[in-house]
Amino acid sequence: MAVSFGQRGRVPGTFADLGVDVMSMEQTTATQSGDTAEETNWPLLKSERTWGQLELGVVLLVAAAATWCYIIGEYVGYYLNLKMGFASMTAGSMIGILLVTLAVVPSAGRYGIDSIVSARPQFGSRGWIIPVFLQYTSIIGWNCLLLIFFGKTAVQLLLTIGVIDESLSGTAQAIATLLACAVVFYVLLSGKTGIERISNVLFFFILGVGAWMTWLLLSTKSDAIAAAEPAYASGSLRWDYVTGVEIGIVSLLSWWPYIGAMVRVAPNASSAVKPAMLGMGLPVPLLSVIGLAAILALGISDPSQWMVELGGVFYGSIALLFVLAANLGTAIIGVYATAVGLRSVPSFERLPWTATLLLGLVPVAIITVILPDLFFSNFGTFLAFIGVFFAPLCGIQIVDFLILRNQRLNLRALYDNSDSAAYYYWAGFNPAGLLGMAAGFVTYVYLLDPITYASRAPYDFMTASLPAAVIGGLVFWIVTIAVRGAGRGGYD
Repeated sequence: MAVSFGQRGRVPGTFADLGVDVMSMEQTTATQSGDTAEETNWPLLKSERTWGQLELGVVLLVAAAATWCYIIGEYVGYYLNLKMGFASMTAGSMIGILLVTLAVVPSAGRYGIDSIVSARPQFGSRGWIIPVFLQYTSIIGWNCLLLIFFGKTAVQLLLTIGVIDESLSGTAQAIATLLACAVVFYVLLSGKTGIERISNVLFFFILGVGAWMTWLLLSTKSDAIAAAEPAYASGSLRWDYVTGVEIGIVSLLSWWPYIGAMVRVAPNASSAVKPAMLGMGLPVPLLSVIGLAAILALGISDPSQWMVELGGVFYGSIALLFVLAANLGTAIIGVYATAVGLRSVPSFERLPWTATLLLGLVPVAIITVILPDLFFSNFGTFLAFIGVFFAPLCGIQIVDFLILRNQRLNLRALYDNSDSAAYYYWAGFNPAGLLGMAAGFVTYVYLLDPITYASRAPYDFMTASLPAAVIGGLVFWIVTIAVRGAGRGGYD
């Protein structure tokens, strides 16, 4: 990656007040392509970090309030009743967002960098390939899920108001999905400004209609919910409850790819912690209770298939519009985070912003139009994929930045790919990061099979994600002792 450092002295109010001896920086490729600062993966200056707690909280809540909440609630409802299910989802969600917050927010908020750049010290100047792959595949997966739901909901809305008949459902779903991709692309042409605008529009609608849907379902189906038996309860309440917690944890671990791109626009790390914990952590269980209650009472979590029955055509149409809006907001934020993360790939750094956006949108459009049912039916495996990889990743970052590096990074080295750079390690890869990820992966798979959900002790006491995070971080710490002894990694 070509790096250009402007020699204009220390800049008050920018990197100088971070305690790092770094000059004001420019990226020649960004200026040539006309990209704004937030459309690159370069650290944002203080003057460019304009989201306060309220603005950041609104954006994060809009990102969290998507259809996946209903599917999360559905999966928990397979094992637990409403009370136990909500408790387990809440506990798991708060644990998951705590891990993500500790892993990303301190470095992203302190230095104005995204999630991918924050992982370079742990994996090496060429090790970006690991977090970029994880970010790209996870966000592509989530966006496929969201836009498949968007298309299905749009079809249901058109059927409800009598615009189309059943014979046109397939065509209408494909057209609706492609239109959603076009809207996402258009909004993101203005970068974070587009995100802020759309979030302000969607915030009160999502909050109000979500609360109304919850009340409607719980008030009209309370007897059915109370009498319902979870379809796949194991017979061990402890195992079922821990599985609910595990689903909550892995669901929130999926915010790792998103959160850095949002948090780096906040003035500092301390102002980002509360919006991250409350704006992303709490909305998921609060909205997931809709899917949990629906699967228990009606046998289906998708509001587009039961809201018309409960609320009638008018109120059902409002609920369907809510689902459309919520999914669109989250997809916009996901594509933005993907585009910023892809700028870490050397061959993509010179691409214009529009081309980078298309790299995040085209695969989604192809999958959601050609293979919607195949992807939709494997959501459980996709969730497990997140836990297998993001749990040890969070453990590694927490140990490295908060403990071993004492919350200090070499800002220049984050963007230096030369073999003399502090984060070059060996051939650009840090063996501590690779071995930590491998150890966490093995730990997770040993405790919980991500395909069948067959488990081994002590899973029913500890979940699979937490031990994977702890073991991954511990192995990283041990191997880093040898790495530091070899004078690699910039720890001195």
